Amino acid sequence: MCRSLIQASHPLPALAVTLVTAGLAVSTGRSIPGIVAVAAAVLMGQLSVGWLNDLVDAPRDAQAERAGKPIASGELHPAVVSAAVAVSAPAAVLLTLATGVPATLAHLAALISAWAYDLGVKSTPFSVLPFAFSFGLLPAIVSLGEPGSPWPPLWLTAAAAALGSGAHFVNVLPDLDADAATGVRGLPHRLGAAPTRFLAAALVLTASALLAFGPPGPPSPLVLAAVPFAAAVLAAGLALGRRPGSRAAFHAVLLVALVDVALLLHTGVPAG
Repeated sequence: MCRSLIQASHPLPALAVTLVTAGLAVSTGRSIPGIVAVAAAVLMGQLSVGWLNDLVDAPRDAQAERAGKPIASGELHPAVVSAAVAVSAPAAVLLTLATGVPATLAHLAALISAWAYDLGVKSTPFSVLPFAFSFGLLPAIVSLGEPGSPWPPLWLTAAAAALGSGAHFVNVLPDLDADAATGVRGLPHRLGAAPTRFLAAALVLTASALLAFGPPGPPSPLVLAAVPFAAAVLAAGLALGRRPGSRAAFHAVLLVALVDVALLLHTGVPAG
């Protein structure tokens, strides 16, 4: 059951967001206990979002016969997952309190947005908004836990929001048809595959530019090179992605998203 519970939590995205948060906390010079506290809080929050997602989507996952969905397959009882959500959600909020009330309120707002996506926003034309809002708050969850509770600069918030929005579009791409067949009609489904690929590419490239040119002072040569590199990768991916069955655009967006994460960690969370 433990393995199935982990599988139902969307472990890779949860771990990725947690590691990015920990990296941002390290960039502020926070103590090890402080880094652990904010990372644990974000991990609990991400687990609650993943479990709620699979709990709500279980009937659709069963209809689409999706692999790797233990609730839909009957390997994991919904009551167990409901209990996991009931524990992890308040734990996320309580753990953030160790870094202060402002950071806790930011984290709670980000979680409410993510839970709203799970509970129905994913099937509306506004499906991208929870990703933009919740990811945009990620730097604030870290910076508001610092002395004086400073907000991060606007360019960093915008970059995080663009990266999160791009993640939504690229994450949905492989499942567009299966989602549409089970009644999910988010923004990417309404736009179609080609516009979704283009928007995903445009958003992650926007994040690259913001992270490279947003910080004060001239960017380093390596950071400066990241933007044309990202543009070239995305152009090649979009061109190759026109072929039937090609996943080149999907992989190109993922590669640039990884570059953006590296830039985000390199930049850190300066005070606004």
